[in-house]
Amino acid sequence: MLHRMTRAADEDLVTRCLGGSDGAFAELVDSYKNLVFGVISQVVSDKSRVEDLAQEVFLKVHKGLPSYRGEAKLSTWIYRIVRNVCTDAAVRERPTASLDERDAHGKLRYEPVAHDGAFRAAELRDELEHAVSELPVEQRFLISAHYFGGQQYQELADILGIPIGTVKTQLHRAKARLRARLEQRQGAREF
Repeated sequence: MLHRMTRAADEDLVTRCLGGSDGAFAELVDSYKNLVFGVISQVVSDKSRVEDLAQEVFLKVHKGLPSYRGEAKLSTWIYRIVRNVCTDAAVRERPTASLDERDAHGKLRYEPVAHDGAFRAAELRDELEHAVSELPVEQRFLISAHYFGGQQYQELADILGIPIGTVKTQLHRAKARLRARLEQRQGAREF
């Protein structure tokens, strides 16, 4: 579960950061690193870039702190930065080769040698991650922030600057699209 700070603790932390406290920004990073790494790792398909993108997020947080007005929770403000960094990364992202690549007959090019419970669980997790990675970046963000990051509808509405009803609709569409992707992948596997 992600660490959640109180609004007063956030305000104090921001004040100390802006006041030049040596340890305050390190404390901010420590408090929000799980949020940042968690969402980024679910949104970007190239897992080797997660650390670089997280660093980019925290650089933007550091540079942007003087303009943080405290109108939204600090976590909401940071989520917006994560969303923007992930969106920018998706635009720059290039497709990569996949181990679940199929030949002309629809068979996996790289079949697993053994099937056991742990391997199947890992396969299912990989299928879910792959299906999420195929979603448009906004839908990846919604799925990741809500289901993996624990963000509630109102928090997502604040992050995205849209009405809560729109968040619910977009999240419903993202889930439907994800379900279709998973069913499509399952159907291809049975073929």
